[in-house]
Amino acid sequence: MTPPVNPSGARRKLLLLAALFVLPMLVAYALYYSGWRPEAVHPFGELVQPARPLADAALVLLDGKPIRFSELRGKWTLVTFSAAECLSPCERNLVKMRQVIAAQGKEAERIQSMLIVKDAKTRDWLNYAIKDYPGMRAVVGPPEAVDALARQFALPAGSPLDNLNRIYVVDPLGNFMMSYPADADPTGMRKDLARLLRISRIG
Repeated sequence: MTPPVNPSGARRKLLLLAALFVLPMLVAYALYYSGWRPEAVHPFGELVQPARPLADAALVLLDGKPIRFSELRGKWTLVTFSAAECLSPCERNLVKMRQVIAAQGKEAERIQSMLIVKDAKTRDWLNYAIKDYPGMRAVVGPPEAVDALARQFALPAGSPLDNLNRIYVVDPLGNFMMSYPADADPTGMRKDLARLLRISRIG
């Protein structure tokens, strides 16, 4: 024999079901008309919009081995340029790059770094100094290739040839997409990179 239906119980279930559909809409309307908006994400670096594809370049490493700039594809790359002597601003950039990469923990292997020297007259100094930055590639020429590559990183403020001491970010597809000024806060850089690694499906 079928048990009798409880009208009040059925009504409560119907009201609960309706509430489940209506409540999110009511909350959304309340938030909208109260003026609340989700907090926008603002990178600490300066975005290059649109991202700029970089042409390949045949370069030479400090140890004399040839390398093509396109070989960096597949990972996020931090690039900085230096004159013959890596003075204080340059050294600060190298330290920042080392710190923000190490701070990514197990994700650090997805990032690489490169120092491009515009005029490699002091190779002895470079051979000594670069030891403090394991994993960093140091490019020392040829001069015409370095100059042509540097011009591709030009911004309204100038190119790396103007001693801007900036740090440039290249995505795993070889696009120049962000840069940081000489006085950039490494904490902000670390946060930007962590966000890029978290949302990126490449590199």
